[in-house]
Amino acid sequence: MAGNRGVVYLGPGKVEVQSIDYPKLALGPRKCEHGVILKILSTNICGSDQHMVRGRTTAPAGLVLGHEITGQIVEKGRDVEFLSEGDIVSVPFNIACGRCRNCKEGRTGICLNVNPSRPGAAYGYVDMGGWVGGQAEYVMCPYADFNLLKFPDRDQAMAKIRDLTLLSDIFPTGYHGAVTAGVGPGSIVYVAGAGPVGLACAASCHLLGAAVVIVGDLIDERLAQARSFGCQSVDLKQQATLAEQIEQILGVPEVDCAVDCVGFEARGHGAESGTERPATVLNSIMDITRAGGALGIPGLYVTGDPGAADDAAKIGQLGIRIGLGWAKSHSLHTGQCPVMKYHRQLMNCILYDKIQIAKAVNATVITLDEAPQGYEDFDKGAAKKFVLDPHGMLAAAA
Repeated sequence: MAGNRGVVYLGPGKVEVQSIDYPKLALGPRKCEHGVILKILSTNICGSDQHMVRGRTTAPAGLVLGHEITGQIVEKGRDVEFLSEGDIVSVPFNIACGRCRNCKEGRTGICLNVNPSRPGAAYGYVDMGGWVGGQAEYVMCPYADFNLLKFPDRDQAMAKIRDLTLLSDIFPTGYHGAVTAGVGPGSIVYVAGAGPVGLACAASCHLLGAAVVIVGDLIDERLAQARSFGCQSVDLKQQATLAEQIEQILGVPEVDCAVDCVGFEARGHGAESGTERPATVLNSIMDITRAGGALGIPGLYVTGDPGAADDAAKIGQLGIRIGLGWAKSHSLHTGQCPVMKYHRQLMNCILYDKIQIAKAVNATVITLDEAPQGYEDFDKGAAKKFVLDPHGMLAAAA
């Protein structure tokens, strides 16, 4: 039997590539006949992983990380009818049964049957059902017929694998943030955060027909990356307020809609830019979004944050100006993206050259053994989306 290695969280600030068990088609004592085992072609480092590695969640030591998975089926259970060994597939980071009420309504991010703790599950993530993560060489994926997206042509998939690897999470997540904020033709949009999800959201806004996309961040390199594909940028280190900087671009200090791609580790703006202010982004986007506008909030907020600055924030209780949002009749949409709602359509956009999402987020391929350095560089604010290549297949395709 083949061996297996994976990226293991050992404690705050420390990850290591270790030997781990080769996956089995099993769920506890039961055979998982609806599952498959994948040889992983690519698996990405996500900002959500970084929250755990920083010690900002209750993640246990020993957790195998990774929820952004693209792979080749090497074994399947007897109940898998519509996929075959050798197929290359994208794995939604949400694990969903396909049978519960929420799944049948298309709300696969809050499946009721795959996590005993609460609705919703994911690979390699704290409080998300205990599923083994995919920053590894091999992984088991349950409910395969329902969850997995098969690429129609192997050669075409390998030629575009750096783009297609982003279908497991950040491309649909960024797109979902834009859709829930109401972005459409002619929209003027503010995207908070120029990390990979923010950049994917900004590119999605262009795909949806936005007239102006403004991206705000504290890191110069990330702002430059946003400008590289046609976005306007706002440097949140500046003393001028966000509204003032938006007015300098648009002539008015407001936008039609806004997307929070930062989440709970937000930093203050201006003079407070070095200080953590977890409600800053939410309050600022309410301030600059017009009355009647919408706010998409794909940025992660948690119920348990042991590294928070105060007791309220440690349980996800933030000082949000909900009165402002109420007075402006804002609609807010939170929660993880239901990847399956979008991934087939976004796959087609990639395959038919309607978007270059890997270029937008600066997808950068590294080896599995380079993962600890990737985490370190990402934590320092690198304007890159690190894509792990466990078997060297991306390098060979390039």
